[in-house]
Amino acid sequence: MEQNDSLKSDTHQQAIDQFVLLWGEMASAWGINKTMAQIHALLYAESEPLDTDAIMKQLSISRGNANMNLRNLLHWQLVQKVHYKGERRDFYTAEKDVWNIVAILIRERHQREIEPIKDNLTKTLEFFEEDSSDEQTEAEFKERLENFIEFLEMFDRFTKALLPYINKKNLTFLKHLVKLAEAHQSLKGNKPVKE
Repeated sequence: MEQNDSLKSDTHQQAIDQFVLLWGEMASAWGINKTMAQIHALLYAESEPLDTDAIMKQLSISRGNANMNLRNLLHWQLVQKVHYKGERRDFYTAEKDVWNIVAILIRERHQREIEPIKDNLTKTLEFFEEDSSDEQTEAEFKERLENFIEFLEMFDRFTKALLPYINKKNLTFLKHLVKLAEAHQSLKGNKPVKE
């Protein structure tokens, strides 16, 4: 299967290049490396699946870098392999549903960042079980740790409960949920509700 960039207008190609650049710059906010984000952006922007050679050429990256980041994207389920009959090369396409992309990113960041913090704080709290004193400052610190763990457990439950609803078919529900939160803030005098 030949990939033909000449079918794109200059404007279309410039828009893709700009999107790939911006997506790569946002990578640190996602907790991933720039190349991984740029490969995802390129595959998201392209209508047709690309092979590794096309990805390497468009992003000016090495085969090893492309392969490593494609494996990570496959693991995150942001990219899928596409096979063509009679073709020995692997082709790749990105998840095109932005709602699924966001849900995947939230899930991955949660698993890689929030859960380890909660586990480590729980281990830190175990120090007090082994050797505890009656000092007030120690008790206050222990309580602060317990409060932090309690918050992370609630955040964990909140994330797991909400993730299945992050999709376009639930947009009305999500808008109502946001309005409810904004109304609560407005009642507390923090900010006005947007219509």
